[in-house]
Amino acid sequence: MNEISEVGEVGAMKVRAARIAEVPDLLAFWARSAEGVSITDDADGVTRLLVRDPEALLVAERDGVIVGTVIAGYDGWRCHLYRLAVAPDHRRRGVGAALLDAAHERFVSLGGRRADAMVLDHNELAHHAWRAAGYHAEEQWSRWVRPLGEGASSAG
Repeated sequence: MNEISEVGEVGAMKVRAARIAEVPDLLAFWARSAEGVSITDDADGVTRLLVRDPEALLVAERDGVIVGTVIAGYDGWRCHLYRLAVAPDHRRRGVGAALLDAAHERFVSLGGRRADAMVLDHNELAHHAWRAAGYHAEEQWSRWVRPLGEGASSAG
């Protein structure tokens, strides 16, 4: 991934791929800045992501501090966005837009045709950000999930 740098009102911002050494910092950032916790929010899960696809987790930083993230996953067929999070004191300053621009560039370079995003129904702040980026909810789709692994049950 090409790093993207911008100079804004709070100093220089850079969007780049995350590094494995940053996994603890990323988990702490999500605990402070993301809405909710995911089943994969642990060091093993994030490390596996970065080993499998080193450019999937994009980080925005200002002055060496993480101020935003997005996971831009591509499975060879579909483009999926997860974990768009911006530090509360950096919101509405172009961080989310820069992350999504970098994710879209990644998808286009990989041959992607459409991106979808996981957005919590109750997170109105996120709804505004996603709409501003050109996304819309598709009411005909629902997300169906099944936990996997030890202790998981197909009965729910």
